[in-house]
Amino acid sequence: MKRSDSAYLIELFLDMMGAERGSGANTLAAYRRDLVDFAGRADLRDASREQVRDFLNSLSRSGLAASTQARKLSALRQFYGFLYTEGMRGDDPTQTLAAPRAGRPLPKILSGDDLEAMLNTASDDTSPEGLRLTCIVEMLYGGGLRVSELAGLKLAAARSHEGFIRITGKGNKERMTPLNVSARAALDAYLAVREAFVPKHDKNNRYLFASRGAEGFLTRRRFHQLLKALALKAGLDPAKVSPHVLRHAFATHLVEGGADLRSVQTLLGHADIATTQIYTHVARDRLSLVVQAAHPLGKAKPVKNSR
Repeated sequence: MKRSDSAYLIELFLDMMGAERGSGANTLAAYRRDLVDFAGRADLRDASREQVRDFLNSLSRSGLAASTQARKLSALRQFYGFLYTEGMRGDDPTQTLAAPRAGRPLPKILSGDDLEAMLNTASDDTSPEGLRLTCIVEMLYGGGLRVSELAGLKLAAARSHEGFIRITGKGNKERMTPLNVSARAALDAYLAVREAFVPKHDKNNRYLFASRGAEGFLTRRRFHQLLKALALKAGLDPAKVSPHVLRHAFATHLVEGGADLRSVQTLLGHADIATTQIYTHVARDRLSLVVQAAHPLGKAKPVKNSR
């Protein structure tokens, strides 16, 4: 198969992923890299199951992380599934191939006490900066938002009076996210002082978290800086606090409270429920630790000598 034929098939696949499945630019770029990598070692259209397996084995021997290997296999599965569906192949060479096993990295989690300490510390400051910071923490934790979603959130999307805000997530997919009473109150308090952050030359600024920076809104890096500074002030380890950690806490606390996975998946904007399932493991592991630490029978007893 000619290299130009490989490039043509890859472009067809990427066009489909972007147009029909809404894959973002970063995802499409990753698919392209993975497919080009495999095309350099095998005939892309007619590759056999053995060639795909050999490719994966070579990745393993090279010491590549299991998560990266799994991502490359996922790209090949998507690609060959596309060729099969479109009638360009009569089989899928990736079927029956198992993804490499990876240790599951559980996300960092903040306890309810940690979050309360952060919110209490933020609310002690009633200046516009303090009200903005309280709003940021409440929305990241109370809405489970990605920092990229919050940074680019439009003012109009946040001004709904129905208790929901309209979020544009990965792949430009929209979802409606409810805010609890505390988060809604923090948002209203911040909106009352938002003008303090709007640049004089940009009175029509359309972002919720307006900024004098070149982007016109607070950057993701700035969100990280603000939260780490707040953590330090609240007596927490800044290394354990980030916008994504607050999102993890939102999801884990919902699961611990009995929320079903489908609801949590919708709230987080996950395309695949398998991504959401990690929070069942987090909740389970945390509850196991509670039982071991607090239950009278949870602690190991010394073995009696039979003599």
